[in-house]
Amino acid sequence: MSQAVKVRDYMSSRVVTLEPQMEILKAVNTLLKNDIAAAPVVDAAGELVGILTERDCIRVAVSAGYHSEYGGQVADYMSEEVQTIDAETSIVDAAKLFYGQQFHRYPVLDQGELVGFLSRRDVMRALEILSH
Repeated sequence: MSQAVKVRDYMSSRVVTLEPQMEILKAVNTLLKNDIAAAPVVDAAGELVGILTERDCIRVAVSAGYHSEYGGQVADYMSEEVQTIDAETSIVDAAKLFYGQQFHRYPVLDQGELVGFLSRRDVMRALEILSH
């Protein structure tokens, strides 16, 4: 696989974002409606401030089991420490990141701006295309 092939070549540039103050059940609905497992959380200035994953959403159900109510904001459940990847990273280096980490997807930044999402599936697609 060529080192010249970049994350930007295989990332999904269609990114559904959430806001920290969004009601959590609305956010869960957004993930389900868009058939996605996670979404970056951005503030009013468009800055990446977190990520909400399916795992975070399961915490909503667990919390409701203890407190007998669903609710709260995305900010109450999102992960604030977000691992990102640069759009100019080689797809080989991205594959190494996936291999060494538990993450299934990374928000992609270009000069600090959110421009896409890279999933394990995207890296597998790159491997399949580049092997021909």
